[in-house]
Amino acid sequence: MSETIEWLPDGTPYSPRFGDRYHSEFGGLDQARHTFFGGCGLPQAWAGAPQWRILETGFGFGLNFLATWAAWKADPLRPRLLHFVSVEAYPVSAEDMRRALPDDAQLRPLGQALAAQWWGLLPGVHRLSFEGGQVLLTLYIGDAQTMLRKQQLIADSVFLDGFSPGANPDLWSPEALKTVARHCRRGTRLATWCVAGEVRQGLARLGFEVRKVPGVPPKRHNLQACFNPQWEPRQRDDGLPPPVAAPARCLVLGAGLAGAAAAASLARRGWQVTVLDAGDAPASGASGLPAGLFCPHVSPDDSVLSRLSRSGVRTSLQTLQQLTGRQHLEAGVDWAHSGVLEHDLNQPAELPPEWLGQESAGRQWSLPAIAGQLAAARLPGDSRAVWHAQAGWVRPARLVRALLAAPGIRWQGQAQIARLRQTATSLWQALDAQGRELAQAEMVVLALGPATTGLLLASGLDAGQWEMQPIRGQVSVAGHTPATLAAMPPFPVNGHGNLVPDFPASDSGQGPGRQWVMGSTFERDVTALPPSPQEQRSAHASNADKLAALLPACRPALDAFFDAPQLPQTWSRVRCAAYDRIPVVGPAGRHAQDLPGLWVLSGLGSRGLTLSLLCGELLAARVHGEPLPLDARLAQALGTQRMWARLRHKPS
Repeated sequence: MSETIEWLPDGTPYSPRFGDRYHSEFGGLDQARHTFFGGCGLPQAWAGAPQWRILETGFGFGLNFLATWAAWKADPLRPRLLHFVSVEAYPVSAEDMRRALPDDAQLRPLGQALAAQWWGLLPGVHRLSFEGGQVLLTLYIGDAQTMLRKQQLIADSVFLDGFSPGANPDLWSPEALKTVARHCRRGTRLATWCVAGEVRQGLARLGFEVRKVPGVPPKRHNLQACFNPQWEPRQRDDGLPPPVAAPARCLVLGAGLAGAAAAASLARRGWQVTVLDAGDAPASGASGLPAGLFCPHVSPDDSVLSRLSRSGVRTSLQTLQQLTGRQHLEAGVDWAHSGVLEHDLNQPAELPPEWLGQESAGRQWSLPAIAGQLAAARLPGDSRAVWHAQAGWVRPARLVRALLAAPGIRWQGQAQIARLRQTATSLWQALDAQGRELAQAEMVVLALGPATTGLLLASGLDAGQWEMQPIRGQVSVAGHTPATLAAMPPFPVNGHGNLVPDFPASDSGQGPGRQWVMGSTFERDVTALPPSPQEQRSAHASNADKLAALLPACRPALDAFFDAPQLPQTWSRVRCAAYDRIPVVGPAGRHAQDLPGLWVLSGLGSRGLTLSLLCGELLAARVHGEPLPLDARLAQALGTQRMWARLRHKPS
């Protein structure tokens, strides 16, 4: 539920919950620019840095973020990446955010862009992306102390903001200040308008050097501080290699969704990336699916997969929109934010009970399907179905090519990699079967799907013993006739299998013909390609049965396809999944010091379109020591450490 706002006669937003203004009657822009941004020594402090990480307590209407973003845009010496992390327990509505925008020609378009992404802010971590992924806003929605204890980040600057200690004492308590200090490095600068004695003393006890400075009206004084404790700050041991000092060269092995996502995220941070693949073109493997869905998963207990999928969908939507804005993709031709109807007779999707309230942010994600949506799919009015508003379809090969078109990425096909070798100077070499070097770099990302563990074994690296299961999938795909097109619903439908009902048959979308695709089979431990004619017939029969359950009224229109004497070939590829059906993202070594520079992104299974772009960002964040793009516990659930732990505890 969005926070209730009252508007004072002078136009200032007021919080009934805390009995205080969000900012003074003079407006909050001067305070944002001078108290916080200037109070932390910016922009001089970030000049020439590869990234800058700002932590803020109390996002409010986002003025501090907007002022910082505008200053970043205007600074020729700005860091390549700006990370702005902010905690907010009670987010306002997008409508109130637009109403509160300052009358500033520079900030208003930034505020409109922020409001456009301001949806679905359930408790937890949300990553919003701007400027093609170079300005990243990470929102911690929840109680500040609780959220900051759970998350992992190191800040270069801290904006200590929020309602006054009298109105909101918990945000300024010694415990709250301690959670902020845990995320500071030596030299982190802090700024705030609050000069209360208990705040000054609390910061000093935590290792900050504190001083009062002239304030911005109506404040006589502001506070500035620098984290410089007399003791050595304790470093968190997360089992990961130390962050890289600077981007260099990277080999990404595999040109599917996983590899393209990793390559794009690393190139955005300044890496020179060479993508090696055995195919004649990118997306020659499972990512060559004609069309597929990105869609959240729902569960009554809001499970790990449910929360992970929401983070993945948000990242996918942002990336698709950015690539469309740069004219690499075309909405309606390469992808569509269409929404998806989930209908499953066997295991109906169940929403968390708290989402059913009319004001729940969860309803901006998923809600029970309404009569009109069921009627459009020609389903009975009593069908149990969920409508996922933040979902859609995409042609993955087009997405892969768009990602690989980013500056700093070079694709090299027909590269048959037999093994990896690390040199005495810590460079990684990719070698062919004759031992000839195909390429070398300081870092390697393995994104080869089911071939990942085989390459590790061939290279003598025991990570190849991880439990990864190959899964063959076959889909039924065909061109439309007028009759089949008329029988299709106006949106994709998923459940036990999924249907993308209508997408272009040509890359440009301008050629003749439309297509539909239905599937997929889930054939565990089967890797043979192409499938035999008998296996293809069985797959078509399975897909036909799934369609009959999903959309009983649609199935008869495809009789001519499914019941034809000579069926066309299925589209088939092999993907892989980890034992827990969660992707694997992290360093390949058993310990932080093992196999330095070798990383893995694999195990996406059937959720590559939903999770690959998020996983690419997570990998890049781990490499660089950045704030994570998702909840720290979810990131841990994806980590490679769990694969090693399973090997230790698995009976021999």
